[in-house]
Amino acid sequence: MPRLYRLQQVLLVLIGAAISFLGLDFALGGIHTLGWLVTPDYVTATDPSTFVTQDNHVRFLGGVFVAVGLGIVIGGLWLSTLRQSVITLSLLVACAGLFRLSAMAGALSAPVLPSLLLELLAFPVLAFWLWRSGTALDQAAD
Repeated sequence: MPRLYRLQQVLLVLIGAAISFLGLDFALGGIHTLGWLVTPDYVTATDPSTFVTQDNHVRFLGGVFVAVGLGIVIGGLWLSTLRQSVITLSLLVACAGLFRLSAMAGALSAPVLPSLLLELLAFPVLAFWLWRSGTALDQAAD
């Protein structure tokens, strides 16, 4: 099996695991999070009934994050079969990153900028790399 294929597999498993880890913080902890990335007291609810609803939505979105990460992990493990799926997930991450720009002030802040750059630059490059190298590597892996 070519080295490049193995490199892609390892990279995808690591990327997917990181995305899943980040998602679990919100999927299991809601708006307050489990405290893995920020302290849970960073937000205070002023309207408890609305907070419960929004917290539930955040848990769902965290679950979507976990699912995308797991999809990338699984795609990395079975890359020759699921390459197109991983390319699609990578482009979905890039598309989602565009929505950060709807809050322009926050999008360019120091804490958000690394994530924004990964989403808008690294994931499209990853998708292109996977697409460009795909056919020959998948045939060699089978």
